[in-house]
Amino acid sequence: MKRVCVFCGSNRGGRAGYVTATRELATVLARGGISLVYGGGRVGLMGELANEVLRLGGQVTGVIPRQLVEREVGHTGLTDLRVVETMHERKALMADLADGFIALPGGLGTLEEIFEVWTWAQLGMHRKPIAFLDVGGYFQLLAEFLDQATREGFVRRQHRAIAIIDNDPAVLIQRMRAYNPPTVEKWIDREAT
Repeated sequence: MKRVCVFCGSNRGGRAGYVTATRELATVLARGGISLVYGGGRVGLMGELANEVLRLGGQVTGVIPRQLVEREVGHTGLTDLRVVETMHERKALMADLADGFIALPGGLGTLEEIFEVWTWAQLGMHRKPIAFLDVGGYFQLLAEFLDQATREGFVRRQHRAIAIIDNDPAVLIQRMRAYNPPTVEKWIDREAT
């Protein structure tokens, strides 16, 4: 695993633990020689993550829509900043560049992004690991909901098992490296999404 895409908040959240965990993940990535791919912002947890990876000598690729660059939220000190026209282009390029995906705490955009790549895995469009760094129990209720959806027959067990959830960044990366994707039937090519 050479590059990991991290989806996270453009805000810092209401607890200092979110920033601390973000920096811990950055340390694990940089020291493990894993490059960061992310949304290209300089604000919130996104900015904290990129800055820490860079500070530790790691490589950071940001992918950001032109409109956000024009609003001055783009990070100008990255190893590589790719400016695209749409959010759809952004997500597709980040997915292409990454060998795996992690969600840190964040809001609707973070959830939408991680669920989209999870759906792509469910449809057989990729076999990359998908993980949630559960900072202070942030994703606990989400995991319970997904377990409920599985019990109720809306999510297949093999699709629920795709998501790796852990509260330790180093363990999360180890589990991602050891990930053995389930065999799923390919339903659709990404170009059709």
